[in-house]
Amino acid sequence: MLSTLDMQILEILCEDAKIPESELAVMIGAKEAEVATALEKLRSEGILIGVQTLVNWERTDREFVRAVIEVNVQPQREKGFDAIAQRIMQYDEVRSLYLMSGAYDLLVECEATTLRELAQFVHSRLSVIEGVTGTSTHFMLKTYKYGGTIFDGPQEDMRQAVMP
Repeated sequence: MLSTLDMQILEILCEDAKIPESELAVMIGAKEAEVATALEKLRSEGILIGVQTLVNWERTDREFVRAVIEVNVQPQREKGFDAIAQRIMQYDEVRSLYLMSGAYDLLVECEATTLRELAQFVHSRLSVIEGVTGTSTHFMLKTYKYGGTIFDGPQEDMRQAVMP
C-alpha cells in the first residue's frame, strides 16, 4: 500500500517528471532524503517505471502514420487474453496495448513510417496471430491533447506556487 507521500510524489511527477528531488521535497513539505527514499522504493517496486519526453512530432519534419486498432480475440484456455497480448506487444510498431471492455477486446496504438508499412503490419502480422478473430483500424490524423497536455494551443504552467 502506498503512503500519502508516495501518492503525492507520483501525482506531481505525472505533471512534470523533470522536477528535481529538492523542489519535489519543498512542494510536498518533506525532507529531500525522504523523497529520495520514496522514489527508490517506487522504482524498485515497479510502480515508477520510467520517464518519457513528450514530443509534438507534428511540428517536425518526421514522417509517420499512427493508428489505433480494435482487436477481437478468442481468449486462450487458462491464459485468457494475456498470451495474445504478449505476442502483440513484441512488435516494434506497437506503442501501447490495452485490454478493453465493450465491443472489442484489445486496443493497440501503432506507429509506422508509412501507411503501407502500417497496413502490412495489420495484414501480415497482427491479423494472422492465432486467436485474433478481427481487427478494425482507425488512423490518427491530428493530436489535440495527449497525456493531459494540450498540443494545439499555448502552454502555460498550471502548477500551484508553493510557499515554504
